[in-house]
Amino acid sequence: MAVSSKREQHWQAREQLLLDCARQLIVSDGLLALQMAKLARLSQTPIGTIYKHFSSKEDLLLALSTAGLAEQARLFERAAAWQAGTRDRLFAISVADMIFVKRNPEHFRIAQFVQTEVVWTAASQCRREAHYAASQPIADAVLGIVHEAIASGELDPAGLPPEAVATGTWSMALGVHQLVHADGLLDHFNIRQPYRLLCRHVQFLLNGMRWQPLLNVSDDRVIDDLITRIRSEVFHELCSADDQA
Repeated sequence: MAVSSKREQHWQAREQLLLDCARQLIVSDGLLALQMAKLARLSQTPIGTIYKHFSSKEDLLLALSTAGLAEQARLFERAAAWQAGTRDRLFAISVADMIFVKRNPEHFRIAQFVQTEVVWTAASQCRREAHYAASQPIADAVLGIVHEAIASGELDPAGLPPEAVATGTWSMALGVHQLVHADGLLDHFNIRQPYRLLCRHVQFLLNGMRWQPLLNVSDDRVIDDLITRIRSEVFHELCSADDQA
């Protein structure tokens, strides 16, 4: 094995160790308590070496957020490949997103912090570009469904580009994730099943866009049956029998 290849493997292994330790610190101490000195102690890595991997704490946080995108992309690609109509596949993307956040609750806590202006603008350009690259398969899965729906006549975008169409469900999901992680906020407003409510809002949005075939969103059983079908046919090994949206 070439020396350069060994060095690269060692570099990647050490970076993965640093990411794993940083995630452990966030789970145990909280996001805002993450410090490079604590990371150095836990990982037994000199702090100068850590800064060779991550030029700042913002870079570290962005790298953590980027690392979780591969699993999310795989779930989205499974939803996009499902043998169903475009509207059901777009809704399956929302179900995939809910499964991902349930399996990786810390990911969205980190992602919400990373997406703030103060963190995003302070991160290095190379880390931002890596994040864009990791996000591309997620965008491709969604946009592929939208393009197909427009081409088949199942969706009239009313002059909106596909990217703008996809932003609707994306922004709703991000909003609900943020509310869920604001501990106690939704309980104060007596909202007990936020993701089930999100599913209904997504279907309202798709009906409003006249995405065919329209769904009877006044009947919760119709939406529940569709969620059950998606979990069974697309994500069966990831969902327990008592999982709820």
